[in-house]
Amino acid sequence: MTRRGWPAWARATEIVDLVRLSIPIAVSRFAMMVMSLTDAIVLGQNAPDELPYVLNSWLPIGVMLGLAMGILLGVQVLTAELSGQGKEEETSRIFWRGTWVALGMGLVMVVLIVPFADVLFSWVFVSIAPETGGSSVPADVIASETASVTRILALGLPGFTLTTVTAMYLEALRRPLLATGTMYAGALVNLVFDLAFVAGWWGLPQLGAEGVAVATTGTRYFLLVVFAVMILWFTPARRYVVKGGPVGEFGRQMKVGTGTAISNVAEWGGFNATFVIATWIALSANVVYGYAVQVMGLAFMIYLGIATATSVRVAENFGRADTDGIRDASRLGVVATLVTGLVLGLVVWTLRDAITLALVREDAVVGGVVITTALASVMWLVALATCFDGLQATASMALRAQDVVWSPTVLHVGSFFALMLPLGYTLGLTMGRGAQGMLEAAAIALFTAGVAQVALLEWKTARPKGRAAQLTGVPGA
Repeated sequence: MTRRGWPAWARATEIVDLVRLSIPIAVSRFAMMVMSLTDAIVLGQNAPDELPYVLNSWLPIGVMLGLAMGILLGVQVLTAELSGQGKEEETSRIFWRGTWVALGMGLVMVVLIVPFADVLFSWVFVSIAPETGGSSVPADVIASETASVTRILALGLPGFTLTTVTAMYLEALRRPLLATGTMYAGALVNLVFDLAFVAGWWGLPQLGAEGVAVATTGTRYFLLVVFAVMILWFTPARRYVVKGGPVGEFGRQMKVGTGTAISNVAEWGGFNATFVIATWIALSANVVYGYAVQVMGLAFMIYLGIATATSVRVAENFGRADTDGIRDASRLGVVATLVTGLVLGLVVWTLRDAITLALVREDAVVGGVVITTALASVMWLVALATCFDGLQATASMALRAQDVVWSPTVLHVGSFFALMLPLGYTLGLTMGRGAQGMLEAAAIALFTAGVAQVALLEWKTARPKGRAAQLTGVPGA
């Protein structure tokens, strides 16, 4: 029995369940960022001036990754619902439908990006770039080098989409350790590739930014092979099934994911577009801002673990039409995210000098700017933004797990496109605040998105009982 005055969501059993599920997922997601961070560190020790080529390549690549992760989220949500109803064996059809969608998306993305990378970046850095005089590298060189990196990364997109659907499926079945172990094996392989193609170990040529792209693409296909073995060995998806289930199930699977995809495009596209604005300011501003975002991204992987675990727990309760369970799982996820954010913000601020030196060599100079000094000076903004970064992820994923799709999407578009991009342009470029202005814009956008999504979640979960039963068709809400 719950002690009087103590919230139901704060019961020890609820906290233990969230921690037990979120830690392996966070550790798994952390591996994704470890790969990116490894790329940045190895590049920072060998060719820090080429980091902008990698960061700017994520304008199309990052948008495609966010699109894929969003659409494929439906696999995770519906799998968790069926598992919560004791129908784990029926999840095979969810996985295989998602797999075909993932393969199709990956191939289409390659076709959309590879032939048009030169045109895109020539337009971005030559045709529409403002005349700031901030970069010592010619605009056509920036465009050409970025396009080359983008083409190599695009070839790995089918591998990414297929491994994403597999990892989401394993997590929804509460087998996150399988995904975690695989992702860290991939991080080790990525490091070996970085040392080979970026640092030039073992007599290989130093390819700089292009070497990062080669390492990333090679790692994605390594992960695909290992994940395929995991699915065939440990899950009900060893049986190939695409038919069956209630009428409209696949449509709902795509609907849940589509709203998330648009949100991801807004968030990821918005952040990746800020790299372009930072490059317009100066290559040094891009490098400083880029490394700052890497730190934020590392922290975000921890939030993503809490958010994904919250989504699974909400979806399980939604599948059982347990309205109280939905509310308690949502509130616990938000509180856990907020507490974690405050701790991570304090850690980032306290260790700012050590973090800076770990990212880039101490004597690195780009465009006359000492990168370590400039980066250390803006770490307080990174710490501040980190405090709120996870709230928008946890709240929006908890909303979508209970079939609230479009409202959080509108909030994401507003925060990251309508707010962050104009602010970044104004503060960073027009007002001449450089990388600090870009981070100020990001912090304001993250605060706005986090508060708005939490408010929406609280309003939705406080609605009268019966909504879960109405939407899922499960009696007894």
